[in-house]
Amino acid sequence: MGKRIIQRRRGKGSTVYRVKGSAFSIRFTYPYDETKGNVLKIIDSAGYTCPIAMIKTKKGTFFNVGVTGILEGQEIEIGENAQIKDGNIIPLRKIPAGTKICNIELEPYNGGKLIRSGGSYGVVTKKVGNQIAVMMPSKQEVLVNENSRATIGIVAGEGRTDKPFVKAGTKYFYLKVRNKHYPRTSPIKRNAVNHPFGDGRGKNMGKSSIAPRWAPPGRKVGLLRPRKTGRGR
Repeated sequence: MGKRIIQRRRGKGSTVYRVKGSAFSIRFTYPYDETKGNVLKIIDSAGYTCPIAMIKTKKGTFFNVGVTGILEGQEIEIGENAQIKDGNIIPLRKIPAGTKICNIELEPYNGGKLIRSGGSYGVVTKKVGNQIAVMMPSKQEVLVNENSRATIGIVAGEGRTDKPFVKAGTKYFYLKVRNKHYPRTSPIKRNAVNHPFGDGRGKNMGKSSIAPRWAPPGRKVGLLRPRKTGRGR
């Protein structure tokens, strides 16, 4: 009788395998009023792929994604009269075509939902009626309400995946904050009772490594919905 693989044990979603709420305790928001503020602090949180800017205004503080080149003490303008400058928060209808933006609101005043990971940005392309077309990092164009706001600039943290971990301890803490299993043992190096790819006699899994699309957690091993490769026919 085989053992349950860790993916199957995680499948139910028990508290043992959930990410702790404290890892993502910071919420990105935008103020409702047109105002000015200053970057109070730039926070480096392991749960996020980008630095976080704590911005203080007359009515309090809020958190926003840190864009490339932002500095502590920098003045941030919020509203339709703000300058086109990295870090400023402006409605899409006031942003000229070709401008790089991030942390875009899906609906006006919902606080920003799109393009928030490190190194990513969108580009304002054109106006379509009362909507603005934005080219996403995936090269897909989406239409957003012209009154939705966005942050000018590119999300900081580009190239984070290019830097090696170097030390095992660094990777351990990186994965711990996301409650990921580490270290990971290759399935083919396990016993046959411990994994569908176990035993590894001849380093051959013996069957297709593409998992069925609707496979349960205990069977969802291998390549999960891989992209098509090669020449289209």
